[in-house]
Amino acid sequence: MPGAGKQMTRSKSPVLLLLLSLLALSLVFFLFSFHSPSPSDDTTTLLHPNHQPIYKPETSFVASLDRFLLAHKSSRRDDTVLLTTLPQHQPNHLDDLIFQTHTQRLYADPYYPLSLPIRVYVYDMPTKFTYDLLWLFRNSYRQTSNLTSNGSPVHRLIEQHSIDYWLWADLIAPESERLLKSVVRVHRQEEADLFYIPFFTTISFFLLEKQQCKALYREALKWVTDQPAWNRSQGRDHILPVHHPWSFKSVRRFMKNAIWLLPDMDSTGNWYKPGQVFLEKDLILPYVPNVDFCDSRCISETQSKRTTLLFFRGRLKRNAGGKIRSKLVAELSGAEGVAVEEGTAGEGGKAAAQEGMRKSVFCLSPAGDTPSSARLFDAIVSGCIPVIVSDELELPFEGILDYRKIALFVSSSDSIQPGWLLTFLRNIRPAQIEEIRQNLAKRATSLWGLILLFRLSQYSRHFLYSSPAQPLGPEDLVWRMMAGKLVNIKLHTRRSQRVVKESRNICMCECKRANSTTSGHS
Repeated sequence: MPGAGKQMTRSKSPVLLLLLSLLALSLVFFLFSFHSPSPSDDTTTLLHPNHQPIYKPETSFVASLDRFLLAHKSSRRDDTVLLTTLPQHQPNHLDDLIFQTHTQRLYADPYYPLSLPIRVYVYDMPTKFTYDLLWLFRNSYRQTSNLTSNGSPVHRLIEQHSIDYWLWADLIAPESERLLKSVVRVHRQEEADLFYIPFFTTISFFLLEKQQCKALYREALKWVTDQPAWNRSQGRDHILPVHHPWSFKSVRRFMKNAIWLLPDMDSTGNWYKPGQVFLEKDLILPYVPNVDFCDSRCISETQSKRTTLLFFRGRLKRNAGGKIRSKLVAELSGAEGVAVEEGTAGEGGKAAAQEGMRKSVFCLSPAGDTPSSARLFDAIVSGCIPVIVSDELELPFEGILDYRKIALFVSSSDSIQPGWLLTFLRNIRPAQIEEIRQNLAKRATSLWGLILLFRLSQYSRHFLYSSPAQPLGPEDLVWRMMAGKLVNIKLHTRRSQRVVKESRNICMCECKRANSTTSGHS
């Protein structure tokens, strides 16, 4: 009967709607079960594709180092294939192996050489360049009286520049514990796109006696430049972490072809010689933040407490481009809504800086001795909108990240005009401030894996080093940026090989000609 059919349809409709609702709820529950915790959570999550339980990422350098050294205590060396397995007496042997491997990849991978992951060979250097230096830091970091000439705590400076540790710890971790898909460690040199030099140049600079440090630098230089892979490319495919501008200074001119990992390009010329560093070759990495991470919950809770308009704490007088600081201090001191404090990066300074940034709407980030400043990244992870006053600044990962969405840029000349900076900040609409603040705490979608398309994280996590290294964290962005450089690296490497080969051929011809002339005269 027609009426009965309509009645059955109506009776099935609520059941169908109920089933669809349950299905939708199940899908939501499924997706959020894979949501990664914030660094403040104590829970675990299934992040690894092999479904290994991965605990919350550790962002403290000292805590991560303790765990790392404990895990490597029994075996102080990694499992890299030793260079003695290569026939050292055949200078072209490695080149032939690399040619064969890269040719296979060229025909097998339609995206080569732009494809990920990047393949990195990690040198197995003697422990005096690696583990011994980490132990030296570990056993002395509580010596808070150890200061630089300008009063900065040495061990805190090492932490701020510890990018060499975070990258190396991730590269040599067991593959079952790693999360990054942008890079993979290889154990055969002919399979490598790049070669990583795990020498802790900053620790050695600050914790060794001057002559002892210079001697170690010379030993490291000889060790690296004796390697067949270095001689094949003249170092153009080698990565050298020299994140503190003073580190490796006495010998780094001999390794200027390598890819340097830097805090900035230092356009002032005070730290790097002309031609040593440039964006096409080198990579800028963010400082390791000196304050605790303020997650989205923290930002929400501190929003009503941000009663200070503009905050700055740090050294008020610096050299080179940092001279702008004293001019800014003269302009801003005593102004309403402004907090300007002299301070260093020690434990007390960390607490004061963290409290001040979490109570402020804007955080001043002027140039230091170089155009960059660690303060920028402290502000970002604190949810405080950075006001960058540094005309020559190059920023980390600018090919990927748009800093205009999370910071304000002010020219040095404008910033020191009487009343200009504070008028500019006070005239910013509340809606614009809220938009920038939301970008700092933005929940950005990760592109790592099908399930993890729904993994959420704050924008500021792009600047948080951690163990294990997280997708879209700074370690991950390093290798994504390296992928863009890879074609250029291979181009310059092959050109240099061609020049070397042509030079050898010319020398051989001249030697043969000289020998024939000598034999003719005889």
